Amino acid sequence: MARIRSKDTKPELTVRRLVHGMGYRYRLHDKSLPGHPDMVFRRRSKVIFVHGCFWHRHRNCCRVPSSRREYWLPKLEGNAARDKRARETLRRMGWRSLIIWECEIAHRKRLEQKVRAFLA
Repeated sequence: MARIRSKDTKPELTVRRLVHGMGYRYRLHDKSLPGHPDMVFRRRSKVIFVHGCFWHRHRNCCRVPSSRREYWLPKLEGNAARDKRARETLRRMGWRSLIIWECEIAHRKRLEQKVRAFLA
């Protein structure tokens, strides 16, 4: 697991290229905000998280591995709970957040519409 990246993943780079190409400017991984959002739009008080479906428990497309369930289930549920706490804290601070799931990146037009609607 030491080789698993938390920053600059392929899905994140894809979303960053898309958002930059749409003309939006942002900051990366602001450590002063809960959850260290992948993209921060300060003037708009909005953040975008790009989540891997497996690591962040996307209910629509991932399942728990069949081996070592006693390890994986608490780990993945803990990740999802941490994400939820961070989003809730951001909301209380006046920030709006958007989650982009790894599986959504394949549908570029739909993703672009989702981002444009969020940042408008």
